[in-house]
Amino acid sequence: MSDNKNTQSKVNIKNKKAYFEYSILEKYTAGIQLLGTEIKAIRQSKVNINDAFCAFIGDVLYVRNMHIAEYSHGSFYNHEAKRDRVLLLQKKELKKLQAKTKEKGLTIVPLYMFVNERGFAKIEIALAQGKKEFDKRDSIKERDAKVEMGRARKV
Repeated sequence: MSDNKNTQSKVNIKNKKAYFEYSILEKYTAGIQLLGTEIKAIRQSKVNINDAFCAFIGDVLYVRNMHIAEYSHGSFYNHEAKRDRVLLLQKKELKKLQAKTKEKGLTIVPLYMFVNERGFAKIEIALAQGKKEFDKRDSIKERDAKVEMGRARKV
């Protein structure tokens, strides 16, 4: 049983690009509707969410362009790698997000994917606003300053 918990704690896929490209306003944790081979591939950390984004189709929120590699032991039942996957949130959260995304410049981006203690795959999404070029330069300066301070402490 402890071996199963070790594999779950190892699954943490981050979208570092999102923090650079966007200013994060609000965070939500959503479930994902997956197929059997998809959850097995996620537990092997075969996921890429760097190019993924979230969009409403009707009243349903989907995560699009998220790449989950095919499961290595899957036969002809294997899943499609870049299909749209339904995100599971409460109705009030969905309505709030849908209203906010209609505002100018706001979007929903996935930040972090993990498997919780019950074995369910979860994704942390955020309501975000795109950064301008000068904001990105400020982010680079702050990051470089932190690295420089870290080096100064080690010496």
